Amino acid sequence: MNKHYIPRFGDELYNALVQRETIEPLTNREPDLTMEDAYHIQQRVISRRLDAGERVVGKKIGVTSKVVQNGLNVHQPDFGYLLSGMLYDDGEAIAMDTLIQPKAEGEIAFLLKRDLMGPGITNAAVLAATEGVMACFEIVDSRIRDWKIRIQDTVADNASCGVFVLGDCLIDPRHADLDLCGMVLEKNGDIVGTGAGAAALGSPVNAVAWLANTLGRLGIALKAGEVILSGSLAALIPVQAGDSLRVAIGGIGGCSVRFH
Repeated sequence: MNKHYIPRFGDELYNALVQRETIEPLTNREPDLTMEDAYHIQQRVISRRLDAGERVVGKKIGVTSKVVQNGLNVHQPDFGYLLSGMLYDDGEAIAMDTLIQPKAEGEIAFLLKRDLMGPGITNAAVLAATEGVMACFEIVDSRIRDWKIRIQDTVADNASCGVFVLGDCLIDPRHADLDLCGMVLEKNGDIVGTGAGAAALGSPVNAVAWLANTLGRLGIALKAGEVILSGSLAALIPVQAGDSLRVAIGGIGGCSVRFH
């Protein structure tokens, strides 16, 4: 890839985010776009958002469950950054005109009390560094037209992150079965998705360890105080104005969000 495309594509994605519009897939225009290039484009997008006044509050793992991988035809995990402008509280309403083509995911979020710096991070190290876990929604959104993405497109687009909603109950991870806990996702009172913790790379703890080790090889740490989203436990749920969603995860708690 001609490296001058990196800032150009990054600026295109940032402008699409700000203007709430979509762009053609990057991989259609540059078929040789590599994963390394895609993460450089992602960094350009994040730097533009930081320059605009946001701050990093966490990180996310994407495309961890088979049902999401199959739905997007993307067959490996990726990661992105959580920024202060993305965060909503439990029960809060989200305006649809702040999003483009959103879909909701029920997940388990980890709040860290100490840094995790890979490589060599084990599941035990993840649990020791975790202040608590909570139910959450990630509202994924794509600046790529019609979600026609390859892995490089979603990586460049900050792992298709839109916003996220944290539940109001923080649970000691030693008091919950993170692998076998069941999730039920309701939309307007109807059950539209079910799953379990093991849907995220066999365990949400596996997912966080994967992220710590993957980022560690790039010289990036998961930091104390950050929120880590560990990946969807069921299929993506499209949302529109008027929808109300609730997720309940056994032994962990619930989270709800409304769209208007």
